[in-house]
Amino acid sequence: MADTQVLDAAQGQRPEALIADLAIKGRAAQGVLARMSHAEKAEALLAAAQALRAAEPAILAANAQDVAAGEARGLSGAMLDRLRLDAKRLAGIADAVAQVASLPDPVGEVISDDTRPNGLNLKRVRVPVGLIGIIYESRPNVTADAAALCIGSGNAALLRGGSEAVLSNRAIHAAMVQGLASKGVPEAAVQLIPTQDRAAVGAMLTAAGLIDMIVPRGGKSLVQRVQDDARVPVLAHLDGICHTYVHAAADPAMALDIAVNAKLRRTGICGSMETLLLDAGFSGSVAVVQALLDKGCEVRGDARARALDPRILPATAQDWDTEYLDAILTVGVVDGLEAAVDHIARHSSHHTDAIITGDAAVAEEFLNRVDSAIVMVNASTQFADGGEFGLGAEIGIATGRLHARGPVALEGLTTYKWQVRGTGQTRP
Repeated sequence: MADTQVLDAAQGQRPEALIADLAIKGRAAQGVLARMSHAEKAEALLAAAQALRAAEPAILAANAQDVAAGEARGLSGAMLDRLRLDAKRLAGIADAVAQVASLPDPVGEVISDDTRPNGLNLKRVRVPVGLIGIIYESRPNVTADAAALCIGSGNAALLRGGSEAVLSNRAIHAAMVQGLASKGVPEAAVQLIPTQDRAAVGAMLTAAGLIDMIVPRGGKSLVQRVQDDARVPVLAHLDGICHTYVHAAADPAMALDIAVNAKLRRTGICGSMETLLLDAGFSGSVAVVQALLDKGCEVRGDARARALDPRILPATAQDWDTEYLDAILTVGVVDGLEAAVDHIARHSSHHTDAIITGDAAVAEEFLNRVDSAIVMVNASTQFADGGEFGLGAEIGIATGRLHARGPVALEGLTTYKWQVRGTGQTRP
């Protein structure tokens, strides 16, 4: 169904009725998708990737309209960066969809296989979650990423993008559906909610029994609302308050390169470093701070950090708990690993935290003691990304402790069921 027809059909329909109608269609489509082989799903994803490439003029034209509208509305630089597409970014989106097609299919994987003393054989086997609702802001790439990951894992997707990217999302969705449908995937397997009415979000959150899981991707207020109001299981993270701790045994040149990349490569992504902790015994602190300041980063710090460079501004208590998503960084000086781990425990959002050190024992202790979804040694936090982890696209980075943690890709969108095979056993 063309987008205009879908929009016309949605006019005057109560949000609860609209979501129920879309969910019922999505669940039926998921039943068909669940019976498709890995090869069939892969072929469909490759066709979707090609359709995205072929639709480049239409997608970039739609995105240009969204960006212009966002600039007129006064969207922040970080939001505009997430929204903006160009030929290179769109090619990356298509490549990510194609990469998902090349990944092993988790569906049907045998997690465990055990035969009990009474002869019963018990297997735990991966299966799709079902119908997954994705609520997101600003990032049009999520439309393609989420669709690809859901199809690859045998799930149907119900997408609700933000108003900032409404035209971009519709253009990407139309291309994706065209490619998928050309290889036998039901159109309702990937649906884009045809209204920006905020009540539709509320209807998704309360659609227990129709939607099996909600994945929010956006700002803190969106994710908090989803977690507060949902009657459907939620897979989410709040902030990306990522730390890099430069240990006393760090190589100064490595520390400088990693710190600059972790903060400034792309400031608007959730893996961007927001706090830099410098060990009091590290000899290269001044050079690291100067490099960041010279590249245009605003640095805020505690008293000992401010002594490193007069350009450093005083940090407030709130700064240590802020995801800036901008060229702003909080810097603190700490006395050793213990103080660094304690600071991270108090202020990290448990997304991604890193240490730079040449001491292997210290690195292992950091890896074991820091309770974050991603913990790194001698690497930029900007690598916190499903594509960089070899997972293809990602649907988000989960910071909770249940079901999935870190970049959520195909495996994170599955659950499991027990298959029990007997030979006539009865329970005494």
